[in-house]
Amino acid sequence: TAPPEPTVTLQPSGTQIHSSVIYSGETVTVRCEIQGGEGAQWTYEWRPHKANTPPTSREYTISGATKSDGGGYSCRGKRDSSWTEWSKSITLTVLSPSKPTVTLQPSRTQIYSGETVTVRCEIRGGEGAQWTYEWRPARLNTPPTSSEYRITVTEFDSGGYSCRGRADRFFTEWSDIITLTVSYKPRPVLTVSPSWLSPGASVTLNCQVEHPSAGWSFYWYKAVPDLSEKSSSYELLPDGSGTAQDSYIIHGQTHTAGYVCRAGRGDPEYHTDHSQPKFVWSADVHSAASLTVSPDRVQHFTSDSVSLTCEGNFTEWRVRKFSEDGRLSDCRRMTGSTCNIYTSKSDTGVYWCESGSGEFSSAVNITVQSMLLYIYFLDLNDLDVT
Repeated sequence: TAPPEPTVTLQPSGTQIHSSVIYSGETVTVRCEIQGGEGAQWTYEWRPHKANTPPTSREYTISGATKSDGGGYSCRGKRDSSWTEWSKSITLTVLSPSKPTVTLQPSRTQIYSGETVTVRCEIRGGEGAQWTYEWRPARLNTPPTSSEYRITVTEFDSGGYSCRGRADRFFTEWSDIITLTVSYKPRPVLTVSPSWLSPGASVTLNCQVEHPSAGWSFYWYKAVPDLSEKSSSYELLPDGSGTAQDSYIIHGQTHTAGYVCRAGRGDPEYHTDHSQPKFVWSADVHSAASLTVSPDRVQHFTSDSVSLTCEGNFTEWRVRKFSEDGRLSDCRRMTGSTCNIYTSKSDTGVYWCESGSGEFSSAVNITVQSMLLYIYFLDLNDLDVT
């Protein structure tokens, strides 16, 4: 008859398992079982040889397992002077997983509402194990056990994120917390230089956005008046799509014009809001649209009545003002193509016309000053009435 064949089994914590993966610090018993050899007086031999301590034992207990305890285990039995065949080897894998790490993709921790970020839990040294994952905050545990989450963030997603892994009865420690800061959607700031233009000169636009090193591309637009919507539409400038530089040069500018920028980054690309429009003003009298001021002077006094009239071969007009404090506004008292102002200090600013077809007039800088009233008091005793 064929000799019985031994089998190596693992019994962590006294319970046989099918997996041969254990974790550093655990205890496992490696046992040699010979089917059909019941009742015989067996002695045993092990591979590796370190398992032969004490010699001839049926089982070998590993306490506080380390990576050096990993490897193949096989055994054979001896009865009288006859040996069985060597058993098939069972491979014991001892994992020493490190503390998990939470990573972000993209890797920046300062992001904006509406951007998409992937939060990932990585366990180095735990390769080969069937991990499930637990997250803080708990809302990430839906669906449970995932190693990563893709989030289109809002301000409510700001805060700390950490994770830990579980494999069978083993838990890693919690990862360090990584803090995600979600800010409101940014609006870049556009500056133009120069603001007042000599016809034909170059104009430089600069688009400033928070965290300028964070991989932004820039988009450059001309503001085209839309009188029906009382706003402006944006027309992309030549080669103005997705530039790596945060500046853009316009050559040969002759007329008053408005410009806007915005920035984008990521894949899929996330865009900021458009900047507030900034204007380059020209006093060029050869523009297709013109603005005349009556009375025709640059300096006016409070309570003056001033008329600003748009002229040109257009049917629709609006008069716009850029005030000293940087606010852009439309004339509130338009009669046809004329804006009427009863001046006050707040009316100081730069004025120009915009036509319904998108033409800009030359610009005029108007200053309103208070009129000084001098009152003299006379002492009647000083008068010679003789």
